[in-house]
Formats: sequence, structure tokens, C-alpha cells
Amino acid sequence: DPPPVQLIVQFLEQASKPSVNEQNQVQPPPDNKRNRILKLLALKVAAHLKWDLDVLEKSLSVPVLNMLLNELLCISKVPPGTKHVDVDLSSLPPTTAMAILLYNRWAIRTIVQSSFPVKQAKPGPPQLNVMNQMQQEKELTENILKVLKEQAADSILVLEGALKLNKDLYVHTIRTLDLLAMEPGMVNGETESSTAGLKISAEEIQCQVCYDLGAIYFQQGSTNAAVHENAKEKFFKTKELIAKNGSSSLHFTINEERLAGYCQACGVLTSSSDDASQQATPYSQIHSCMKSGNYQDLVKIFLEDNLTLSLPVQFRQSVLRELFQKAQQGNDALDEVCFKVCVCNTVCDVLQGRTIDIQFCQLFLKPSKEKIDFLLEVCSRSINLENASEMLKRKMAAFLKNLCLGLEDLQLVFMISSHELFIKLLKDDERKLLIDQMRKRSPRINLCTKPVTSFYDIPASASVNIGQLEHQLILSVDPWRIRQILIELHGMTSERQFWTISNKWEVPNVYGNVILGIKDNLTRDLVYILMAKGLHCCAIKDFVHAKQLFAACLELVTEFSPKLRQVMLNEMLLLDIYTHEAGPGASGERPPSDLISRVRGYLEMRVPDIPLRQVISEECVAFLLNWRENEYLTMQVPLPLVQTNPYVKLGQLLAATCKELPGPKESRRTAKDLWEVVVQICSVSNQHKRGNDGRVSLIKHRESTLGIMYRSELLSFIKKLREPLVLTTILSLFVKLHNVREDIVNDIAAEHISIWPSSIPNLQSVDFEAVAVTVKELVSYALTINANNHFWLIIQADIYFATNQYSAALHYYLQAGAVCSDFFNKMVPPDVYTDQVIKRMIKCCSLLNCHTQVAILCQFLREVDYKTAFKALQEQNSHDAMDSYYEYIWDVTILEYLTYLHHKRGETDKRQIAIKAIGQTELNASNPEEVLQLAAQRRKKKFLQAMAKLYF
Repeated sequence: DPPPVQLIVQFLEQASKPSVNEQNQVQPPPDNKRNRILKLLALKVAAHLKWDLDVLEKSLSVPVLNMLLNELLCISKVPPGTKHVDVDLSSLPPTTAMAILLYNRWAIRTIVQSSFPVKQAKPGPPQLNVMNQMQQEKELTENILKVLKEQAADSILVLEGALKLNKDLYVHTIRTLDLLAMEPGMVNGETESSTAGLKISAEEIQCQVCYDLGAIYFQQGSTNAAVHENAKEKFFKTKELIAKNGSSSLHFTINEERLAGYCQACGVLTSSSDDASQQATPYSQIHSCMKSGNYQDLVKIFLEDNLTLSLPVQFRQSVLRELFQKAQQGNDALDEVCFKVCVCNTVCDVLQGRTIDIQFCQLFLKPSKEKIDFLLEVCSRSINLENASEMLKRKMAAFLKNLCLGLEDLQLVFMISSHELFIKLLKDDERKLLIDQMRKRSPRINLCTKPVTSFYDIPASASVNIGQLEHQLILSVDPWRIRQILIELHGMTSERQFWTISNKWEVPNVYGNVILGIKDNLTRDLVYILMAKGLHCCAIKDFVHAKQLFAACLELVTEFSPKLRQVMLNEMLLLDIYTHEAGPGASGERPPSDLISRVRGYLEMRVPDIPLRQVISEECVAFLLNWRENEYLTMQVPLPLVQTNPYVKLGQLLAATCKELPGPKESRRTAKDLWEVVVQICSVSNQHKRGNDGRVSLIKHRESTLGIMYRSELLSFIKKLREPLVLTTILSLFVKLHNVREDIVNDIAAEHISIWPSSIPNLQSVDFEAVAVTVKELVSYALTINANNHFWLIIQADIYFATNQYSAALHYYLQAGAVCSDFFNKMVPPDVYTDQVIKRMIKCCSLLNCHTQVAILCQFLREVDYKTAFKALQEQNSHDAMDSYYEYIWDVTILEYLTYLHHKRGETDKRQIAIKAIGQTELNASNPEEVLQLAAQRRKKKFLQAMAKLYF
């Protein structure tokens, strides 16, 4: 059932519908019994809600509420055309006086509400009928507001007069409205008596009227400051009445938070010598300081508030913005004030965990002794070290530490580092580390100049020197410098293992065990660090430094360890693969034959006891597939390698399948072998387990060990492939596996899908949820390789269609057509927009309530689907542009049906549009077939381009 407020809208809309006479002329709504009953029902719903304007205003538009209150005035016997200001409220029946009060209160509230900024709603798809309706309602609202503003002075006088009534009034209830609807002779004057309706006490009326008058006076105060006094009087009167009677007794609620805000604002904007409590608030004090130019006290208030944190951050920022504006207007004296207020705000932000504002950074571009002094004063006065939490102390310490690191002048750094607060917040070790960092910081600090004596007189112990060298060791990527630092460190101490000083240095376990077995401490540290830094440089694609580090490591290990030498050769091969793929390979340049030979050599390598990383095998096989070395993978790769290395086996099957695809007879033998391998990888192993209750339960293991590798490993390998044919092959396999599922409703289409088997012997063993996830991940990855592959786009669209995401599905169906037709300027190939794709687009549009689009798409089928088109056109609740799409229809039968349909509904304008479309000469059935096809093609192009603009 619709909520009560929506019933008002429905009743009034029905009652205000214009009628059409026999001459087809629009007439005003008739004053008949039906319309009177509908209006009465709307009034009854409002009476049920006790005429609460807060509820009515939230849910009803201005035009609807205006109509409702005018009906209330009419039924309350207020003569139409009478100025309310000329009526004596005390002489009127209670319900009539209350109706006038309600109308004028609403008028004032609407004027106030219209002055507030409104957040624009995010527009949906463009729909002409909805846009026209919204435009009409907007214009109607503006006209009503214009009238209300013209009558605002009269409404204020009516409400001021109501404050002098001092008597209870009554508002209409459902019963009194029923009595008014009876024959005049049957009422017996009951509705005119003082006891009819819902009683509203004089205090409640005065409270609500005072609040509404205060709001309009406050709004008018923006142009007339004296009116703020009136607003203040009314708001404080409202506050007194609420305190006296209690807010729970009111029939009409008042937002007490907003009332408090109004009172506070009035206290700031109006000067009152006897209102000490209002002047005592920080807001009023700041306002007074800004007005009088007393900026010293202003800074003092901000400083004191850094401890209490009573001022909101938005208010602090608004004061600073105002000061900046005044300073930009030529008041140079305010520069210092801006800096001080900005520092107060920044320290406040630091303590509350907010980011430091850019204004502080700009003002601190040229720091001075005075600025540092004030900053340290603010920091000291903003934190009470005895009571402050550890979190606050850490935040302040981090701020001061970062401030030191950002300063170039060492004297200013010493001012901070020697300050009492700094010493209390940072431990000795932290201070020493900071000083070390400052001493060996970036070259922009001129260490040749005479240093500050007190700063450099700190004695440098052996531990400080070791710390400095360790820091250099962490930062350096120069192999020679790394070797020199390690020699120095080992000369200073023999107890430390320097390969452990950074948790960023990671070496695979298969290598770590060999390296840590080196007996000489210096050699062990050097090999470990060179390899760790080289691997890190590879990971961040810094291939130049990685090559230098690996070359140095290779030269070192060649002297004493053949095993580590082969490890380094393997890592350098992987580095060369990465370098080529990121450089020349990215632009399509084939790799040098030497690199291909080294990749083959790695795969065929049979050196015993060499630690191998799985990722190198993956990358080598992916490298061969990406550069179409299918001949080697299918014919020349040694059989033992296929049997022992799962990536080589998978690569061989993929290469063989791709090799046979372009042939006239698509051989299914290798395809079947690849199918069985992938099905096994995606199968789950079932185990039975007996529980405590004796029952046997089935446990499914998602990552099965039945296959040659885990599904996650297979997915990781596929994401290293870039060759379109290989990606299409593996993608079509997974799509087919997804479609084999018995309970699948919507198949996904894919290229070369016919080469795969159509059934699986043991369906229950396949983890179809994992298959569905894999298909989604593979399509997303494939589209990062080539976003314009229309077959991959169709697969993505089918996935969204199968998961009921129809808007996204349409986006990708349209994108698939656009990329292969030069944005529909050419004909979309029939193997892209097949009948199945068109039917899915039709279903998407239908479920999105875009029924005119459905009818147009029905023409795209090889045989026009008139049944679906006609059914769609019968729908009146369409979310698309409806008749503005008629120009894209070329099927005369559909246009004739549209003409008949609009004639039947009496929709003259739309019928004329359909007749105009059908009357175009190029659609004449007598035209040659080429002309008709050209007309259809032109309309297809325009329609698809219009659809693309909607969904892209």
C-alpha cells in the first residue's frame, strides 16, 4: 500500500486532471461529485497526519501542497480572493482561523526553504517525457514562489496578528470534514462551534508561529541587519515557550538543534550588553574580534581552543579564509595573523590525526626564528604532557620530527631539537638517529659552511658510525659501494649479520638455504644483499640497476660455487625476458634468437641439485607462447621435460591446439587432451569424514591436487600470456566448461568453442563456482591486453547478462559492435551481432523498461519479431525516449501498428510523429531492394550510435 502522503498526491492529481470536450478542446477539471470526493479524501489524509507541516513538506512538492492548503481554505469557508491580512482572526470560527494560519505559516516556511542551497540530483538516462514533466513542475513551483514572496509582508502581518489572539484554535479532523461534506441542513452548526476538530492550545500556536516568524526575519536579515533583532526576539520567545510547556506536548514538532543554532547566530549577529552568556561563547568573541580588528585576542582564542577543541574544523578554516581574503586586498599587517592562525589550525589538525593543510606548507617555505618560536609555543600550549595519551604524544613527536627533516637551516633545526617539548617527546635514540639523518642528508644542505657548534659537538660513538654505514648500505644500489660498506662494517664488528638489517631484503627460500651456507661472513652478506637488491630492482622494473647487481653477484660466486653461478645465470635470463617484454617486445619487436636459444636451454637444462624457481619456468613457457614458438613446443621439446614440468606440458598442449586451429579440419585430439588437463585442474577432491554424531559428511577441497597444478597457479600462468590466439583458445575452453554445467540458464558465446568436448563424465567433481570466477578474471585480463577484441567484449557482455547486470551487458554488446564497425559507421559483421546477441540485447532493454528500444531491435533479427515488438509498444511505462526513437524504425508494419496504437489511445501528437516516419519516400515498399536496405542501414547506424551515447 502507498504511504499516506502519496495518497494525497494521487487524489489531487486525479481531481485536477483537465477534461477534453467533443471539439477535442482541453477544459479545466469539472466541479463534479467525483472530483469533490477526491479532494475531500486528500484533506482527510492530511487530517489523519494532524496537518503536520514538517511531514507534508518533506513528501509533497510545492504545487501539490499549495493545492491542498487552498482546498483547506475553501472547505473552511474562507472566501476566495479575500486578503488574509484584512480578515479579523478573532471573529472567525476556530477551524477557519486555523486554516488561514496554516496557509500563511506554510507560505513563510516555503520562502525560507527556497533560500537554502539544494543539492542537484544526479540525472539518469535522458527521457523526454520525464524531463518535460520535471520542467513543468519547476516552472509551476517558481510561479508559486513568486506569488508567495509578493505576499510575504501580508503573511508576516497575519502571523504577528495571530500572536495577539491568546485563545485555543481547532484544526479539521476526519470527522469534521465528513460533517462539512454533508447536506447543509444536516450539519446543525456543529463545525462552527468551538469544540469541533482537534484542539491546539494558544501556547502551542504561539510557539510555532514565533519560530516561523523568527526564521523569515533571520532570512531577511541578510539584507537588513536590524531585522536580526526581531528574529532574536522570536527565537528566544520560542525557547521560553518550549521550556515552559515541554516539546513533547506540541502537535507540531520544532527542530531544537536548529533553534539552538538560530539563537547562537542571533547572539553573534546582534550586540547586547546585558546578554553576557551569549558574548561569552567563542563564536561571538571571534566575530567581535574580526569586526573590531582585535587580532591579538583572536589568536589567543585559537590558542586556548587547541586544548579544549570546541571549535569545529570547518569554522576554523572559514576564519582563516576570511583573513587570507583581507590580506590579499592589501592589508600586509594581516600576513603575520594569517600565519599564526594557520599554525594553530595545523597543530590542532596534527593532534586530531588530520592531514596538514597545503597553506601551512606554503607559509613555511621561508621559515624564520620568529616563526619557529611561535610554532613551538603553540605546540607546548596545545598538549598537556602530564595528562596526554601516548597516541597524542606520538602524533606531536612525529610532527616535530618531520618538521626538522623538512628544514634546510641547521640553526632552526637546533632550535627545535633543543626545545624542552622535543626532548620530552623523543627518546635519546630517536634524537640521535634524527641528528644522523640530518648530517648525511641530501646535497642541498651545504655541509661546507661552518656548522653550528652546539649541533656538531655531539660525540660520534662507534654505534653511530655503524648506524650511518648501515643506512648507506640500505640505500645504495651500486655493487662496488655495497662491497666497500660491508668491508668497513666487518672491520668494525664481527658479531653482526648485516644481511638481516633490512626486512625489505627478501631472497627465495630455495636460494636462501644455499647462500646462508657460505662460511665466510663477508662473502655471505655480500652475495645475499646483491641478490636481494637485484630481485627488488626487478620487482620495481629498475632493470638497469638489477643487471649491474646480478652481474656483480655472478662474478663473485663464479669463483667458489658452480651451483650459485647457475642460479645467477637463471636469474639473469629471467631479467633479460622482463627487459625485452617491457622494452622492444611491448612494441611488437621479436626477441633476438640468442634469447630464444637461452630460454630453450633453460627448459632443457639437466644439472643436478640446482635450486630452481617455479616463476622462471612459467615465464619461459609464456615467453615461447607469446612469440609463437609453437613448432618447438609441439615437436622439439624433450619428452622427459613434458612429463616432469607441468608448465611445459600445458604450453605444449596450448601450442598444439593453436597450431591446428587455422586449419580446414579442426583436429580435436590435442584439444581433448588440453580439455582433460584443465578439467582435472578445476576438479575438487571429495573426502568423507565421520563427525561426533556418527554421520558421514562430504568435504570438498577447492584447491585440488588431482591436476598437474593448482587452479591459482594456472590462472597466474595465463595472466603472463599476451598472444591473442592463445588467450582466445584458453578463454573459449573455460567458457565451454562453464556452459557444460547442467543448471546453466544462459550460455556464454566464444570463438572456437566447437572444438571442445560437449560433456564431462563426472560433473559433480568439477568446481563450477571456481570456473565461473576464473572466466570472469580471464576476460577482465584479456581486455587489458586488447580492449577492442569484439569476441572478448561479447564474452564480457554475456557474463553480465547471465548475472542479471543488464545495463553493463548492453554497454559491452554495444562496445563490441562499435569497435568492429568504426563506431557503427560501417555495418556490424553478422558473426558479431548474431541473432542470439540481438535477442539478449532485446531482453536487456525489456528488463530495463526501455520498450521502444526493444521494438527497434526486433527489426535487427533475420526474421523481424513482430510479436515481441508489438507487445513492447503496448507498454505505456517506458523509461526510454519513446516517440523520439520513431525515426529509427524502418519496418513499415511496426510503424503502421504504432499509428493504430496512438490513434486508439487518443495520443494525437505521437500519432503524427509515427505518420511522419511512415511517410518518408525511402521507406516506400515499391522502392528497389538496394534503396530499402540503405534506408535500414542508415537507421541502424543512427540508432546504435544513440544507444552507445546512452550506455557508454
